[in-house]
Amino acid sequence: MLYQVLHSVVPPVAKAVWRPTITGLHHVPATGGVILASNHLSFIDSVVIPVVVPRTVVFLAKSDYFEGSGVRGAFTKAWFEGLGMLPVDRDDTRAAIASLDVALEVLGRGDAFGIYPEGTRSRDGRLYRGRTGVAHLALTAGVPVVPVGLVGTERIQPVGSRLPRVVPVSITFGEPVQVAGRFDDVPLGKARRLLTDEVMEAVRALSGQEPAGVYNERAPDG
Repeated sequence: MLYQVLHSVVPPVAKAVWRPTITGLHHVPATGGVILASNHLSFIDSVVIPVVVPRTVVFLAKSDYFEGSGVRGAFTKAWFEGLGMLPVDRDDTRAAIASLDVALEVLGRGDAFGIYPEGTRSRDGRLYRGRTGVAHLALTAGVPVVPVGLVGTERIQPVGSRLPRVVPVSITFGEPVQVAGRFDDVPLGKARRLLTDEVMEAVRALSGQEPAGVYNERAPDG
């Protein structure tokens, strides 16, 4: 219910204020399990994508957002839950692994799941190497991966700023990367790497970012 209320109010208002450039939205299937794999520039990316996609997109979010106290904490929790986000403790390895099972449940019931293969946001604007969790989900669930390229979201609310800014933002959805029948004769580990690299190359083409060529390591502040 809360999701329906927020989704009926937030997207029209956000799009009216920010006027994002949205391209390729027709590539997102209207129904059925699908993974939206995006580059990651800002914490607000997990709000931007659900705002422009006309179906539920579930993201995992830091458990800290769900554990605040007082009125502000309650509002923040309601906000993230209302956007369809699920909490995960990124400092608990077991919880992080369990989050893949949560993602498979989301895909199994025919919903869209959003993921950042880089693992954490880029702090220098480059596109980092993708981790193979995205391929694990796609191959296990047998669902397509829609690459997403975000541009400008890091300027909406830069680290340290209290209020969001009205800046040009673009969201581009690429053609779905299909997995059915493509990797049947490929060893699983190699299949995951090949599929992940394919997805990341598609994301790079959409975002125009310079490839870093290495994995992104999470900073102490997340």
